[in-house]
Amino acid sequence: MTAIDEQQWFSTTAGFPVPGLTEAEMREVDRIAIEESGPTLLQMMEHAGTELALTALDMLGADWREKRILVLAGTGRNGGGGITAARHLANRGARVTLVSIGRPSEADGALGQQFLILGQAPAEVLTWDEAFDATEANLVIDAVIGYSLQGAPRARQMALIRASHAAVAAGVPVLSLDVPSGVITDTGEAFGVAVQPTRTLTLALPKVGLKRENAGELWLADLGIPPGVYARAGIAFEPIFGNEGRVQLEYPV
Repeated sequence: MTAIDEQQWFSTTAGFPVPGLTEAEMREVDRIAIEESGPTLLQMMEHAGTELALTALDMLGADWREKRILVLAGTGRNGGGGITAARHLANRGARVTLVSIGRPSEADGALGQQFLILGQAPAEVLTWDEAFDATEANLVIDAVIGYSLQGAPRARQMALIRASHAAVAAGVPVLSLDVPSGVITDTGEAFGVAVQPTRTLTLALPKVGLKRENAGELWLADLGIPPGVYARAGIAFEPIFGNEGRVQLEYPV
């Protein structure tokens, strides 16, 4: 097992222990999967985006087809998960608007691939500098930064974070992907401003800086990473998900 403080163990609502990871540990898990064994980055984005979309529908309730979803997406892996979720939501008939920090035509790699696929779905796509009103949504999805925060959010990231604040002030629920944007993964602190989510869907394993006061209700999504990948990163734990793709977590006591 990794050298994780006893205080940094989460648990499922059924009582199964779940280890929290630092940013460095999560990066090593990602590196082993992407560079050496799989699943690939695109496969993990698909898992993340699918579970994010299904979580959004759960939060909206039975009449989700009548409601509006606003997805705020960055230019990294977290943004790729948000773009994937926007596609899955639009495919199901949800009313989705994606607001992206980057221009789809300029994206490459896995992010560019997700934009290319999204282009075949009935979702509205805007860039951060076009007019949109987060307060008109029924749910805002935060996929701006995730665990890759390096220093204070930049101007474009900050614009989307502040849009999420306007939504919260108007009573609109916010769903964050992996780590609320602006929150420091290892400490839970923020560089001044961070998204204030109703719920956070964290990925693979929870991050040690997630706390009720900065992440809201906490759920964990399966990315399809096998035990052998975690073992190679020095992490061992019992199976978590059972017959579900995501489970609700309790914070460390």
